[in-house]
Amino acid sequence: MFPRSSNKPFQAAAMLRCGLKLDGELLALAAASHSGEDFHVAGVRAILASAGLTEDDLQCPPDYPLDEQASRAMITAGWQPDRLHMNCSGKHAAMLATCVAAGWPTQSYRDPGHPLQQEIRETISRLAGEPVAAIGVDGCGAPLMAISVTGLARAFRAVVLAEPGTAERAVADAMRAYPEWTSGTTRPERALMTAVPGLLLKSGAEGVEGFALADGRAGAFKTDDGAARGRAPVTVSLLRLLGAEAEPGTDSGAVAGLATSPVLGGGQAVGEIRAAILPG
Repeated sequence: MFPRSSNKPFQAAAMLRCGLKLDGELLALAAASHSGEDFHVAGVRAILASAGLTEDDLQCPPDYPLDEQASRAMITAGWQPDRLHMNCSGKHAAMLATCVAAGWPTQSYRDPGHPLQQEIRETISRLAGEPVAAIGVDGCGAPLMAISVTGLARAFRAVVLAEPGTAERAVADAMRAYPEWTSGTTRPERALMTAVPGLLLKSGAEGVEGFALADGRAGAFKTDDGAARGRAPVTVSLLRLLGAEAEPGTDSGAVAGLATSPVLGGGQAVGEIRAAILPG
């Protein structure tokens, strides 16, 4: 299956191995599906500027922010969709900056045969413990590497258990330290990573999720119909199954609230989506 944006931590690790010089919030942004909030857009500009590049060098499609408030503000102001606000612009900016650092061409950075994409393929295969099964095109236009659901879980386990000082561990640590940069201030991913100690988590389109705890307990799943509506309830159920609990003093109520998702009818809650983990 195609993990979609759940591959981003591994793509970012490959970029570091190729010479990308990012850390902290901006490294987290390189592995993000960001919400297009002001600080995300400023961060993308900073990554581009560090490599002497501009928004015009991005090859992701124009889009409105994922964040509803930010999107409404753009539309109200009469602004058109742009590449900076597209949720994958941090990854694309980092790919471009990697090419500049390595001395590779920037115009062809999305080509599967480009040295950067070859390194990303090798990194994903190594972390997943299996060869990349197919290469497609992601929604953002970058190459998309297919692995199994089990391989995705293995890869998340590998990055959290990587030795300090490695590219993989640097990405995991940055994402865990700055979860609002990998998603957004109001996203379920941020709430879970803030509340559960040591949790690394990255969602992908078409109902994909991959995660790992600091001790290497890991999981991944893909919903058959590709819908995202059950993603948070399933993730919370799997974390509970693994014995992961929210840190005392954090917003554990927010995590409990993600265990179910309301089904609306006529503007009222008429049911709920919840996960049922079956034995065997």
